[in-house]
Amino acid sequence: MEKPDNNENITLETREMKKGSSGTAENVAFVRALESLKSENERICYDPYAVRFLSQQYLVFLEMAAHDPSKTPFPGIHNSLSARVRYFDDFVKSSIEEGLEQLVILGAGYDTRAYRIEGLRGKVKVFEVDHPETQSVKIEKIKDIFGSLPDHVEYVSVDFESKDFSHRLLEHGYERSKKTIFIMEGLIYYLPPKAVDDMLCFIAKNSGVGSAIIFDYVYESSIDRTNGICGVQCTACDQIALMDAKKGMAQQGEPYKFGVKDGMLETFIVQSGFSQVCDVTTEDYKKIYFQGINEKRPVCYLSHFAHAIVE
Repeated sequence: MEKPDNNENITLETREMKKGSSGTAENVAFVRALESLKSENERICYDPYAVRFLSQQYLVFLEMAAHDPSKTPFPGIHNSLSARVRYFDDFVKSSIEEGLEQLVILGAGYDTRAYRIEGLRGKVKVFEVDHPETQSVKIEKIKDIFGSLPDHVEYVSVDFESKDFSHRLLEHGYERSKKTIFIMEGLIYYLPPKAVDDMLCFIAKNSGVGSAIIFDYVYESSIDRTNGICGVQCTACDQIALMDAKKGMAQQGEPYKFGVKDGMLETFIVQSGFSQVCDVTTEDYKKIYFQGINEKRPVCYLSHFAHAIVE
């Protein structure tokens, strides 16, 4: 697929998002778009397509922040989300080199990995799974960008809370015996505990040898705020932003519902049928991505990343 010239990003006219599509999907697309405007030696992640998923209001914010970096909204959150995108990208790229056969993106939103990561097209079948209303917007945008839908991507529409996604996934050609990566980026804390358990159970019992999961999570205490909305090392501005975001997502129908009990990640994942659990802390990804020119960029300590192998 031909990649658009990054210089045209700000001036592109985009249609307003349909009512009912995910607000969080556009929020994360905004983060990717803004980070992609930075120079190659400064940006943490790069997504030339993210800008195409932004409504006119977000394009105005993007242009303001591009001309004046001090206007980047809630920089700690922005930087941590950028690191999350990059870490998950790197994980997929490494998996491709190790013989990845299928990629399942649960809660895909406006994820663009299927279109921008070299080595997926023609080699790896990608399943993008999300709510029908978000999927309809996504499909229209992909058609706008590329002229048609790619043949290596299956768009699986399902409401995770009311329906079993596994049946829909199998109907679209998912093969249980193949080596698969399941991405759950910005997803599980929006689902009720039973939906999370069912999702992990399906993956553990229906994936090929060497399959893995990668996801981000928050601690239960971050949701009930017994220890505050986020770690004390977040800036006061970001703490307010997170509280506002939590309230805003609830108003939009996307409230936080699930958190891992503090200190219990490995126990939780192992009992779900996985092994070789890797917990990626904020300090871990700071050491990887925030060095040199980026050393002083603030990060937020709310979200953690993790990945594990199917037993």
